[in-house]
Amino acid sequence: MHANTTIQQRSGSRLPNPQQLVPELAEIGAALFKATGNGSIPRATIGLVQLRAGQLVGSTYLAILHAGNLRTAGESEERIAAVATWHDAPYFTEAERTALALVEAVLQAAPHGERVPDALYAHATEHYDDTALATLAMAIGQVNFFVPLALIGQPLPGRPPAEQWTPVSA
Repeated sequence: MHANTTIQQRSGSRLPNPQQLVPELAEIGAALFKATGNGSIPRATIGLVQLRAGQLVGSTYLAILHAGNLRTAGESEERIAAVATWHDAPYFTEAERTALALVEAVLQAAPHGERVPDALYAHATEHYDDTALATLAMAIGQVNFFVPLALIGQPLPGRPPAEQWTPVSA
């Protein structure tokens, strides 16, 4: 059976611009960006992790946002497209694969056992020191901080920042 589905196009987000509603959000976002930009993890790795996080939580807005950030940073279309299938894609270093495995472990339910088992943690320590691991955890957390706004507010994907959110009514 084939179901006909139509996705309604909106002209604005469901929620008005949260940065206008809660101005402190700008400071929090800047602090998170600064914390993940401490140099212990390459920005490309952080971008790949954040793209995968957006995919895993099912947010078109976040997936398009982070794919665009990677594109702007000069990442190839092959690497961007292959993030969803990184397990068998030839485009990633072992360190990047470990980071992608960590984001999946953190964000996906583990029906049996720990989400981040000792073996995965041990493998991660082969590629990342303690500062880098903490930074990687913060990069995952950075995306997750914005997940509720993306899923509840539904900003418009692929639009310039000023057009993603409906302005706050005066």
